[in-house]
Formats: sequence, C-alpha cells, structure tokens
Amino acid sequence: MSDETETTPATPAAPLLRVVHGELPPEHLAALVAVVAARASGGGAVERPAPRSEWGHPARAHRAPHRVGPGQWRASAW
Repeated sequence: MSDETETTPATPAAPLLRVVHGELPPEHLAALVAVVAARASGGGAVERPAPRSEWGHPARAHRAPHRVGPGQWRASAW
C-alpha cells in the first residue's frame, strides 16, 4: 500500500473575459472584472418599493373652495 493518491489534473475552464485588441492596463482590467462580477452576482438589482396608498395622504383633507351660484350649496355636500 502506498500513501500516494492518484490525482487527475483539472482541465482549465475557458476564460470568462478575453482582451482581443490592444493592451489593457491592469487597473482597467480590474475595474472591468469588478463590474462584470457585480453584475453577475445580482447585487446591483434595485428593488422598487411598493406604491404608497394615497388614501390617507394629507393633501386629500383639503377641499376645493365652495363656488357661488344657483344649486352650489347642495353640490357642496357631495
């Protein structure tokens, strides 16, 4: 019996990003990788808040001014 275990070499995966034209400075490459990784993780997803009910909004407490004219006293109650 031997203590050595047989390991198979891992096949390298295809690169996620590849520069196809020109030379990219390391700072730009790091920024690009950070943006792509953040986008892939879903951390940048913005969740919109639920729409707020306007039923109790203070602006609803203000009524339109009463109009002067025939039948307006009756219409002011509605």
